[in-house]
Formats: sequence, structure tokens, C-alpha cells
Amino acid sequence: QVQLVQSGGGLVQAGGSLRLSCAVSGRTFSSYAMGWFRQAPGKEREFVASISWSSPRTVYADSVKGRFTISRDNAKNTVALQMNSLKPEDTAVYYCAATPTFAYSNLAEKYDSWGQGTQVTVSS
Repeated sequence: QVQLVQSGGGLVQAGGSLRLSCAVSGRTFSSYAMGWFRQAPGKEREFVASISWSSPRTVYADSVKGRFTISRDNAKNTVALQMNSLKPEDTAVYYCAATPTFAYSNLAEKYDSWGQGTQVTVSS
């Protein structure tokens, strides 16, 4: 496992942008695929985006495709989620996660390390 510390998030109006970051420590960051998930009040945790560990390939939930961008910097051991054109339905606690595999994954059970969570609130 690795340790994940999140930053960013906050309150923004609809149509605005936010950037979430996740700093990773522990084992070799470049050996991990990374993902972002979110959980809204009263709802189950859902997949947002994932990125493979090298020659990065990405996958997104349909609900965020074209608005969110996941990226990673293996030299700095960080992964980021740039969120544009935010909507009120994007309001949730966002979690970064790591899985010790090459390929990206949209399955929460594949991830064995999780960040502490960051609140994102989008007002209408």
C-alpha cells in the first residue's frame, strides 16, 4: 500500500472550475494506476476517472467525460483531477485511490489505498 494525501476542493458556483491533487508516498508511485471516486450524500461511492501507471491511458465516467481531466506526474508522485464546467450534481466528497496494477480500473474493489477525501460543493 501507499499513503495518499489530498488537497484542493471547496465551494464553487456552477460552471466554475476546481483542481484536486493527491500526493502519494510509500512504494514506487509509477507502479500504481490511480483513480478518483466520489460519494454524494445518501449515495454509493462512484467512479470518476482513472489513469494507468505509464504511457498514461485514461478512462472517465460518462457523467464527467469532456469536463474532467485526470493527470499524473510520476516525478513528483502526484495525481490531479482538473474539474471544469462544474454542475451541482458534481457535489460530493472526492477520493483519490491507488491500485498496484498497470491498467486503469473503474472498480473500487481493485484499489487498496485511499485518500482522506475532499469536499467539493457546487452551488447553482
